[in-house]
Amino acid sequence: MTPYPSVPAVTAADVPQDALLLDVREPHEWAAGRAGEAVHIPMGEVVERFGEITELAAERRVFVMCRVGGRSAQVTRYLAAQGIDAVNVDGGMLAWAEAGRPLVGDQGQEPFVL
Repeated sequence: MTPYPSVPAVTAADVPQDALLLDVREPHEWAAGRAGEAVHIPMGEVVERFGEITELAAERRVFVMCRVGGRSAQVTRYLAAQGIDAVNVDGGMLAWAEAGRPLVGDQGQEPFVL
């Protein structure tokens, strides 16, 4: 059960392979390890870059993730209030990695969740 009951959520294992993933973590977290197909828009830039999100989300569900699910729950709530079909990924990138979902990174080393 999601710790944010008013926010629609799914488990990392239930995110479809072809899903639109929105990673709202900070740049250093993104560089350490991320889902390869994710789009990176840090939480602090979501309002400013809302137009980009609406273009990406045209007729698609947005799966929002951060490290553990708190920031992404807030962004999911905001996007849903704006009419975007958005869901929070419960447990965030930690749950993603625990579910055995693939990670990529920028650091020339084994990717990890920061």
